[in-house]
Parts: sequence; C-alpha cells; structure tokens
Amino acid sequence: MLIDDIDFADLYRKQLQLANRTEKKPEHWDKRAEKMAENCASLTDSYLLQLLGKIDLQGAESLFDMGCGPGTVSLALAKKIPIIYGVDYSQGMLSVAARRAVQMNARHVQWVQRAWEEHWDDLPQCDIAVASRSTLVADMRQAMTKLNNQARLRVYTTHLVSSSFVSPTIQRALGREVIELPNYIYALNVLYQMGIHAHVDFIRGPNCQQDNSTWMRFLEKRALEYGRTKRRRGRTSGNLVSAAGSTRDCPCQP
Repeated sequence: MLIDDIDFADLYRKQLQLANRTEKKPEHWDKRAEKMAENCASLTDSYLLQLLGKIDLQGAESLFDMGCGPGTVSLALAKKIPIIYGVDYSQGMLSVAARRAVQMNARHVQWVQRAWEEHWDDLPQCDIAVASRSTLVADMRQAMTKLNNQARLRVYTTHLVSSSFVSPTIQRALGREVIELPNYIYALNVLYQMGIHAHVDFIRGPNCQQDNSTWMRFLEKRALEYGRTKRRRGRTSGNLVSAAGSTRDCPCQP
C-alpha cells in the first residue's frame, strides 16, 4: 500500500471513535472559563510565549483566532494587530475574554460565538488564522479546509504530540484499554493530502487545563474522561506537548 492510498481524514475519524472521547458541550467550557483565564492565558505562560515566537506577523493587519477560549492568543497580539476576531462556541469563554479585553484596553477585538461545525460564511477573512489548543475536532479535513480558507497569508495550528491526557498507567489500573486520541501526525498527513506542505515545529509545556487541586476535582475529571458507567469507557490522551505551524500543540505552518 502506498501513502496516497491511505485516507488520513477517515483514519483520523476512526481513531477518534476508537478512543471513545467524551464530547465537550459549550456548557463544559463555560464552567471552566474563569479557571482557564487564570491558568492558561497569562502573558508569561511558556506555551504561549513559544507559540507567539513562531507566528510571523509580517504584512498582517488582521487575525482570526478560532477556539480563542479566554482570549489567550487574541489578547496577547492585541497591541500588534489592529483587527482581531476571537471565535469560540462557549459563551462563557467569550464573556471572560471580553472582560479581559476591557481590562487590557483591547476594545478593538471582536468576539464571535461560533463552532467549528457551523457555517462561517459571514465571518471575515483575515491575514492570519490561528487555532491554538482547539483542534481536537470531529472532522480534521473539514476544519483545516475552513481555517485555510479564512486566511490570506498564513495559518498556525497546534495539535497534541502525546495524545493521552491521562497516564496510561492510570488507565490500565482502571482496567481500561489504552487507545490514544489521534495526534499531530494525522493532521500533518491530512494537510499533505490537501496539497499543503506544512512546516512543523514543537512546543513543550504543561497541560494548563489539568486541574487536580482537590480530590473531588480529580474524580470529576476522570468521570468526564471515562464516563460514569461500570465499564468506564472514555477518552485517552498523555502529556500536553504542542507542536505549531501554519495552515493548532505542534505548530504546523503551510
């Protein structure tokens, strides 16, 4: 079998299904917005600084930030780019982002509630498109196509390198088969089959979304990941190590 005989977009969907990942509704992220603003959006965050260092802003006057969360990337670039659209399907995230924008005197940033799967026909094309920590989507090819069409100059996305948020040791102790989520190599090959030769770089950093501050919080997260059934079937993934580039933790850039 040759590489061109493999449908990586379909392989991605099958791997996602095998991993039995729990779908996160907007309400899930609404509840986590304040905590993410505290833990993931600091302008001194190592992951953010590494990502910003890989984004080429030359010739760019507008930014499309998909899955913007509490405005992490949008607000970090607000002083450098005059036109910014922060897009997310969680109204809670957008509300926190808007409040932070006022505090940072970044009133030119516009916040739009929209999901990956919804239509983007009314959303403006921008010079740069970014999707940071938001690319664990249902359909990778569709998502990358939409994001690529949204940018005039460059696209930057990050994807998981180690695709298990929960230690395989814990998973085995729970009697759960270790089936990992699709990692960055799927996205890279999907882009290749779209005719996009992405530039790949790597970002190393802790998972800022991992909140195990209390025992109850730990149990709550495990329940979300494994489900509340006796068989404990759920999501798998490892350390959040990013890679980023253009065309979201391995930066990929076409």
